[in-house]
Amino acid sequence: MKDLIHYGDGVHAIDSGYGRPQLAAIHVIVQDGRAAIVDSASNASVPRILGALAALDIAPEAVDWVLLTHIHLDHAGGAGSLMCALPQARLLVHPRGLRHMIDPGKLWEATCAVYGPERAFDLYGQLVPVPAERIVPATDGLEIHVGSRMLRVFDTPGHARHHICIWDSVARAFFTGDTFGLSYRELDVDGRAFVVPTTTPTQFDPEGMHASIDRMLAMRPQAMYLTHYSRVGEVDRLGADLHRLIDTMLAVAEAARGDGVARHVEIVAGLEQIFREEAARQNWALGEEETLELLRMDLELNAQGLGVWLDSRQTGATGA
Repeated sequence: MKDLIHYGDGVHAIDSGYGRPQLAAIHVIVQDGRAAIVDSASNASVPRILGALAALDIAPEAVDWVLLTHIHLDHAGGAGSLMCALPQARLLVHPRGLRHMIDPGKLWEATCAVYGPERAFDLYGQLVPVPAERIVPATDGLEIHVGSRMLRVFDTPGHARHHICIWDSVARAFFTGDTFGLSYRELDVDGRAFVVPTTTPTQFDPEGMHASIDRMLAMRPQAMYLTHYSRVGEVDRLGADLHRLIDTMLAVAEAARGDGVARHVEIVAGLEQIFREEAARQNWALGEEETLELLRMDLELNAQGLGVWLDSRQTGATGA
């Protein structure tokens, strides 16, 4: 299976097929003939997951867990459909996200507010609810097992309040969802990876993100497995880059004038400049304009998230 990567330590990655090649990874953890799946991407990704399980000689009945780092639909949109295909699996999700897996109506409304109904349906299809009795709340410190392998839940707010990361005791690595940023393989230079923070709407919390990054780094991980896109090493270097870029992006947002569309346009322009400079600093494999085109959707969503963060500071608003 050409889109299946074997990393060793029982960790495998599937290209979900979401958006473009090497945009979203789904990870499979295998131990003692049992398996867990980290994130599900969209409904269209389910056949790829089942094909990867077959290639790994893992029956659907041998999958014990589907682990959602958070419930944004590029990570969780296919979870309900996937659970239908995995009869023994339980779904692990942050307590704040649990109700949205049981009844995805409000989650769908929020997604449509960002993308519009037609685009949202094209990306994710029809959301399928998960029976409550098959869901386990992912509380901080919870330990679960895949065969003899222990996985531990870390509550990691910052990208969203309902975000968790999963510590793998065998690989000595985290499955980080979006908390440890985005690392696109198109930017790699001679195997050297780079990382970009994601401040998307609506629950970006910079203090929480800084704290979550430091909490993971304190475990001295050998690698991080990002949903966008898969394994990175040199985690201390990348963590330092994340801290620096988060603060730089905050400065751009705080300097933006006005409100509404005018402020948004100014934030986008500021983010573009940050990543022009970052492309030069890091000597990314793509040129400035190619980099901006690759990051175009991320820049737009990050600017939206920074705008929501600015407004929440003024109103003291909090969300679920």
